[in-house]
Amino acid sequence: MNADAIKSLPGRYCNSLTEYSRFVTREVHIGDVPMGGNNPIRIQSMTTTDTMDTIGTVEQSIRMINAGCEYVRITAPSIKEAQNLAEIKKQLRARGYTAPLVADIHFTPNAAEVAARIVEKVRVNPGNYADKKKFDQIDYTDAEYQAELERIYQKFSPLVKVCKEYGTAMRIGTNHGSLSDRIMSRYGDTPQGMVESAMEFMRICEMLNYYELVISMKSSNPQVMVQAYRLLVETMVAEGMNYPLHLGVTEAGDGEDGRIKSAVGIGTLLEDGLGDTVRVSLTEEPEAEAPVAIALVQRYALRAKGERPKVKGNDGEEKNLSPLTFNLSPAHDPYSYKKRETYEANAFIGGHMVPRVVVDLSHSNLKDPAVLNDAGYIYSPLLDKYQMGEQSVDFVYLADALPSFTFPGNLKQLYNYPTWQKLADKTLCHPVFTLPEYIAAEDRTSALNLVRIKSSDVESDEFGSITLDKSLVFVLETDELHGMADQRTFFFKMEELGLDVPVIIKRSYSLKSEVGSLKSAPDETTEDLRLRTQNLQLYASTDLGALLVDGFGDGIWIDAPGIETKVITSTAFGILQATRSRISKTEYISCPSCGRTLFDLMITTQMIRSRTSHLKGLKIGIMGCIVNGPGEMADADYGYVGSGTDKVTLYRGKEAVKKNINSANALDELIGIIKEDGNWIEQV
Repeated sequence: MNADAIKSLPGRYCNSLTEYSRFVTREVHIGDVPMGGNNPIRIQSMTTTDTMDTIGTVEQSIRMINAGCEYVRITAPSIKEAQNLAEIKKQLRARGYTAPLVADIHFTPNAAEVAARIVEKVRVNPGNYADKKKFDQIDYTDAEYQAELERIYQKFSPLVKVCKEYGTAMRIGTNHGSLSDRIMSRYGDTPQGMVESAMEFMRICEMLNYYELVISMKSSNPQVMVQAYRLLVETMVAEGMNYPLHLGVTEAGDGEDGRIKSAVGIGTLLEDGLGDTVRVSLTEEPEAEAPVAIALVQRYALRAKGERPKVKGNDGEEKNLSPLTFNLSPAHDPYSYKKRETYEANAFIGGHMVPRVVVDLSHSNLKDPAVLNDAGYIYSPLLDKYQMGEQSVDFVYLADALPSFTFPGNLKQLYNYPTWQKLADKTLCHPVFTLPEYIAAEDRTSALNLVRIKSSDVESDEFGSITLDKSLVFVLETDELHGMADQRTFFFKMEELGLDVPVIIKRSYSLKSEVGSLKSAPDETTEDLRLRTQNLQLYASTDLGALLVDGFGDGIWIDAPGIETKVITSTAFGILQATRSRISKTEYISCPSCGRTLFDLMITTQMIRSRTSHLKGLKIGIMGCIVNGPGEMADADYGYVGSGTDKVTLYRGKEAVKKNINSANALDELIGIIKEDGNWIEQV
């Protein structure tokens, strides 16, 4: 397949897999801030106050709006909270804030019908609006299943009619963790189940000629989330729909982990032109979420906008549907994960091995062994030894610089080919070639020969003359604005050519790229440094994570001059953790809090993290209430869920093992369960 053929190849879920083109959805009216169509990608978040605390909710909403939120979502778990939305809205409007309000509804249709008369948009979760979740397996005949759909129609249609009468928009928001037993029984715990859960409600809306819909497919696992949104788009287009997409990763957590996980999921979809509004869910104050979402979204203002033809929908109205076709190569399945098959080079990279991490130390002080601390190798001068951690890098790139101390025995060094040739001792040292250097080289005796390459090189005569052997590893680079798509094109070409060479994905962030904001300055403040660091985490997580979630890449190399090595190291391992490619630490599935939360989530999360962060590979869910708790953390090994005032229920997987215990003792009890299961190790 040549470059032109690949360039013209549409995705099954987006306009193009190889160049940026925003998927144009229908415009939905939400107060005076419309969504979809050719409107900007909107920013939103959710309050964490008690909805009955009118002043507290108003003040927090104002902080969120001032931080950049264009919509403010507020929980309405019962009729009294739904009714109080009127007072909250009244006070916000009196103070000059007109951002549309969104009522968040779960189990209470009557509250939804009240809220829909007050706010500009309601959000319902199809998994628990008309169904229940008890983790029961139910066998339905087709007739019984159809009867269930009729029951849902009877329960859901009153809300649709209220929204239609009052001009209220609706988000149909599927959560991976709260799929109903009915959906789980028929479709399983799958992206298809998530899509069908929403489509059932969407079809009812269209039957009633109601089209002011926004759709979401959220999961705490970015891989599942990405697959579900892709399948949703394909399914919608097949049925003549093109509703706006609300993007988010649920229960992403806090700090660096929360930002990286969110960027992997949200950024992957933004790269493919999907998404009309973004909510980044962090276990932090809600006003901290909007700046992260803005940083993710603003990159795409630099990308070209594409106009799409209109077709008539089921209502006879013209809609901006994107021209998707279904001729994607069967070698790439965007709806399930499969790691690209490669050979093992020197029994160290590729094959079934976890992706490797490379960091650049060529500009560091190579006279001091402590320089390796930030790469995960802690040097002890007293013992003259290194101690490895769970996040110790696999390669260091030294370019043409020579260290004056001995490196750890399991850390491989990379040198530019001319410098490598001159090394007296080449043990654990490997060359990095340019493509012309590799073609012309007479000395390729290294066990690993790394060749820098770009996607466009595949069409060259030089590439056609490459000597293929099991020592060859490609270092894939790009200088394209839409670099992820450019690099993904390379992997498509490798599949077409049947080449199984391992590939290290390298991304460089410098003044010559779209991320000039990463530049340091002499008068840089602490806040400037924090923003540069956050931008690197978001951009790298998007660019590299979008490839890793599809199984592309045997290693990652983040090149970011001006960013500390320890940040680059931590970011690289965080991306691998978020994409489930390489587990190096405990994973926390913690919700961002809301008015239903029954304890201080931020303090609790930090407390749990402080005592369990050494338990590599364990997944611990920390949920503020029962609404999403048991379901959303069903992927976790253990769960800590608020069940009442100062009460916590502890879970082992999906099973509640200790109910309604005092929160003061809950963490000790949780650790006790982990110890009982033999999963506890003492912290060093």
